[in-house]
Amino acid sequence: MPELRLASGEPRSRQDVVITWILRVAVAAVFLSIGRAKFDAHSMWPALFDKIGLGQWFRYLTGALQLAGAVLVLVPRTFLPGMTLLAATMAGAVVIWIVRFGQPGNAVIPGVVLLGLTGIAWHGVGVDRDGSDR
Repeated sequence: MPELRLASGEPRSRQDVVITWILRVAVAAVFLSIGRAKFDAHSMWPALFDKIGLGQWFRYLTGALQLAGAVLVLVPRTFLPGMTLLAATMAGAVVIWIVRFGQPGNAVIPGVVLLGLTGIAWHGVGVDRDGSDR
């Protein structure tokens, strides 16, 4: 197994690798749950997406993007595109809450999630499909 290295060339500690994978699995679990819920007709999502005004197709698209992002973050080679996809859905949620609904207070939760995703992406950047640095 290749030795894991940071961008600086220093070896990555085993603890750093374990933390990276715990964060990836946590992100995947959260967004698999959120994305799956978007397909539940009895959840809160149909009513919320009705208020957005773009139609239910937008709910399905958002759910599909979140499910895809959740799977992508688990594959080292597609980690960063997956995180980018998930971050884009959270950025969109922030914009919707502020611009469409005029409720910046409700934008705090997706905003905090967006910041968390950014931090996790920053931490996990650099490990490619075979476990070595890019």
